[in-house]
Amino acid sequence: MKLCLLYGGKSAEHEVSLQTAKAVIHALDKNKFDVFPIYITKKGKWIQGPQIKESVEDIKLLQFSNGDEEIMPQSLSKDMDMVFPLLHGPNGEDGTVQGLLEVLDIPYVGNGVLASSAGMDKIVMKNIFAQAGLDQVEYASFIRSSWEADRDAAYSEVEEKIGYPSFVKPANLGSSVGISKCENREELAAAFEEAFRYDRRIIVEEGVTAREIEVGILGNDELSCSVAGEIVPKKEFYDYEAKYADDTTELVIPADITETDYASMKEMAFTAYKALDCSGLARMDFFLTADGRVLINEVNTMPGFTPVSMFPLLWKNSGVPYPELIERLVRLGRQRYEEKQKIVHTF
Repeated sequence: MKLCLLYGGKSAEHEVSLQTAKAVIHALDKNKFDVFPIYITKKGKWIQGPQIKESVEDIKLLQFSNGDEEIMPQSLSKDMDMVFPLLHGPNGEDGTVQGLLEVLDIPYVGNGVLASSAGMDKIVMKNIFAQAGLDQVEYASFIRSSWEADRDAAYSEVEEKIGYPSFVKPANLGSSVGISKCENREELAAAFEEAFRYDRRIIVEEGVTAREIEVGILGNDELSCSVAGEIVPKKEFYDYEAKYADDTTELVIPADITETDYASMKEMAFTAYKALDCSGLARMDFFLTADGRVLINEVNTMPGFTPVSMFPLLWKNSGVPYPELIERLVRLGRQRYEEKQKIVHTF
């Protein structure tokens, strides 16, 4: 199978994508896959490299040499059997690249346009969760122009509806980039400033004292759920540094939770997956409070995917090793593409 890997990208999660791509390249069985890389620079240039036949250390193809060349996205070769978008954040995980691949009629791994865009946008995601009847924390959303017109009104709304502690986040970003915890109005004002650096829309969520539990989902229509895993951050919350730059966070797999709590999370995860029309994969994140409430936090439609990331570790502990996980995702992408080809279009 000719497998094209897309990685890098214009988002703040560019470096995370490079880690993911390097891990996938290393794990792929080169006897089963002909691997072709396309590196998307931080400025949005698409650089196509030669076939990869062994593991690589530097996957940034910045020089137009040794067969590396800049291409236009629409010229992505249609002789590829499958594209694996290893992109995190905006301009990759948010449905934009998925839409391009749909227009080009090229099969790809993972979620489609709707699930990718809705899952990336925390405001839309939480609105869909609410419509599906899923229990979650209180939240409020803000647009930059309204905030700039009356900042005190925005802060008062947070204090009246949510209170402290609260978390301020950009609406469309992952890996905990731009997120701040607030205990008072001064911190809230600074958090709004920080979050608006990354997006024109932000969300403020109620802070709860709870354990952070995650499960992985695989499938298109027939779904499988991994064992649960718990994040035990040594910092105040699971921020970008804790995820990627230090070893102060402990991942406990399987999580020490009751069968009842696991069953609740599994049911809620399946409901959320179907409500967003996910396909291929997703990681579902939950809060488990001291009084036994299970709250859905968010869905990640392209979770961290290195061998030491939570999603692959959940499946490793569920009996699916990393190389097999990749192959299952490729098969699911092929199945979804073939199913869509059966749809009759009338004009």
